[in-house]
Amino acid sequence: MTTVLHIDASARVGQSGSMPHGSHTRRLTARFVQRWTALFPDTKVIYRDVGLVPPPPVTGRWIHAAFTAEASREEWMDEELRLSNQLVDELQEATLIVAGVPMYNFGPPAPFKAYIDNIVRVGRTFGFDRSRGKEPYWPLLADAGKRLVILSSRGDYGYQPGGRLAGRNHVEPSISTAFAYMGVTDVYGASIEYDEFADERLAESIRQAEAAVDGLVSMLGQSPAAAEQPPAARFTAPIPA
Repeated sequence: MTTVLHIDASARVGQSGSMPHGSHTRRLTARFVQRWTALFPDTKVIYRDVGLVPPPPVTGRWIHAAFTAEASREEWMDEELRLSNQLVDELQEATLIVAGVPMYNFGPPAPFKAYIDNIVRVGRTFGFDRSRGKEPYWPLLADAGKRLVILSSRGDYGYQPGGRLAGRNHVEPSISTAFAYMGVTDVYGASIEYDEFADERLAESIRQAEAAVDGLVSMLGQSPAAAEQPPAARFTAPIPA
């Protein structure tokens, strides 16, 4: 049975196309999960809305607690890490992570960054040992068969690799880097662009992103071996010229 971790990070409520000013990323993640569960009805879905219920940012107390050995933690430390532990438990249980992450000022929304900071945990999602010399860090989620789908949206256009603003895109690159650090390197995605233009280019981008989502569901619904392709060959939404 597949366990899907469905994450939404948009500050907007509702989905575009069904309510005014609704979220494009919520629209894409909902479409992905609906089609996936139709294909695999026994799927367990864990839902986490960090856009509307943001995790708290990391503090000095959190760092003190996280870097204290579990056996030595005081009661306040366990409470400080309670939500972080829940988020890590969800991630560890999931075999497929579907994250809707819009671009805010060239990067992920602050609540999603807080989510990342809460799940990148020494001893839980990455290991650290000074005695290992030049490579003291290693991922703890590697070889677990986890796959990540990043569904994004942007107001402007040309943020895809090779596009006019590719160098300003710190959404997929930063998320992929953090997840790879934990051992999740099988990453796919699709995105909607032209939101601020609100014309036919936006409509076409939405159509193509939804087609990309459907294609991802179809491809990832095959055996894991069938979906193992080089990153450049993985399905991404084509962007209209």
